[in-house]
Amino acid sequence: MGLMLACEVALHGVPVVVFERLPEIEWRPKAEGITGRAVDIMDRRGLMIGVAETPITPPTTEQQARIAAGERRPDSLHPKAFPGARHFASMFLLRPESPDLLVPQQLLEQDLARRAAELGVEVRRGHTVTGFTQDDDRVRLDVDGPDGPYRLEAEWLAGCDGGRSMVRKLSGVAFPGTDGITTGYRAFAEIDDLDFHLPGWFRKDGGLLVYEEGPPRFITLEFDGPPENRDAPITAEEFQGALRRLSGTKVTVTEVKKITRFTDNARQAETYRSGRVLLVGDAAHVHSHWSGPGLRLGLGDAVNVGWKLAAVARGWCGEDLLDTYTSERHPVGAQTLEIQRASIALMRPGPHVDALRRLFTELLLRDEANRQLTSLVDDLHIGYDMGDPSLTGPLVGRYSPDLRLRRADGTVRVAELQRDGRALLLDLTAGSGLRALAEPWSDRVDVITAECDEAPADALLIRPDGFVAWSTPADPASLPDALARWFGPPAGTA
Repeated sequence: MGLMLACEVALHGVPVVVFERLPEIEWRPKAEGITGRAVDIMDRRGLMIGVAETPITPPTTEQQARIAAGERRPDSLHPKAFPGARHFASMFLLRPESPDLLVPQQLLEQDLARRAAELGVEVRRGHTVTGFTQDDDRVRLDVDGPDGPYRLEAEWLAGCDGGRSMVRKLSGVAFPGTDGITTGYRAFAEIDDLDFHLPGWFRKDGGLLVYEEGPPRFITLEFDGPPENRDAPITAEEFQGALRRLSGTKVTVTEVKKITRFTDNARQAETYRSGRVLLVGDAAHVHSHWSGPGLRLGLGDAVNVGWKLAAVARGWCGEDLLDTYTSERHPVGAQTLEIQRASIALMRPGPHVDALRRLFTELLLRDEANRQLTSLVDDLHIGYDMGDPSLTGPLVGRYSPDLRLRRADGTVRVAELQRDGRALLLDLTAGSGLRALAEPWSDRVDVITAECDEAPADALLIRPDGFVAWSTPADPASLPDALARWFGPPAGTA
């Protein structure tokens, strides 16, 4: 998440340095797609355009029923080839309303690196932060680089250094949660018998086996406790043992090309801010990788705190704005942990869970239940508490719709207007006087006058992260208060 956060801050003219331990992007099994709110985030920043594969569309009702029939079999083969089928707990029943983008995480990292370079972000690859101290004004970093150790001072430090974050540990932020009960592997590997098992997703007596052909790709999950040593090198024999136990065959692994080991421990930092230190992405929360929530959750963290950090660094806003990062994002992280714990519980082997999965399948065939769970899994339900709706408008705290706006120079989407990371005031009733009210914030907020046939309100104030901060029918006289709350005092008065 470091590059995404760096880009968000740099969009507002704030210099950023990224320390990246790895000398280059690591091509190991990671997330394989962008879903739900993460797709919207990419769109609002103009990322992955022309890079992503063709979006996949939701499955039909007939396909959904066939998937459910597969789930009712004792040894469940999930027909992943059905377009748009997305799984929860390895049940391919979710029907997303918007397309997903099937791209390896490494391509996203490449696109972010390109954007960071365009924005002037300094990325120091092969440099590792080994320690830091902070006071009321600065953070002092100890860094190991290719030419030896050195020190650097900064106003703020964002720890985007993963689940075993050094930044989090040194900041003293507690990281409570639950230990893992599984050991899993994601691997690209060669085996001696490509017909050792049918391709697909299968629940087994010991856990879960995923096998995909061309080139052979595997995911295994066993409910035998967490790995004894997650840092130990993964041998072909270790992975082969998991394949044999789950498949019931004597398959031999002849070569491991890429492999990662994982578990399902679920932990969350008690706060996402400690003085001048912020925690973002996996540094703030860890959980099971199933359904790929980590990338989506981390991107949401980055776009939430990035513009706030920039506003504080530019002197537009006080540091208390950064406290809203924890108050807004911590509940989202906590719910993700709960969803992932539930997902792991539903993948346990045994007749009691078999019965629960059959019941769950019947529920997900009901449209309303499917919509609700899909919205939860995709982070589409997220809303932030931004105050009394009667004073700020009923849409406040919700993600703004991607409206199509008609202007004199043509039609444009809201997402396209936020590619530069700035806030928007949409005035959809020309002559309302809102532009004059917002003029003192014109260095931070763009006022757009347009027409829209499906507008949910006559006027909306949209934060850089896409969430509505004010809307009609709130009294227009309350708009300056909303502008000052989120974007600081008007120009010339700070």
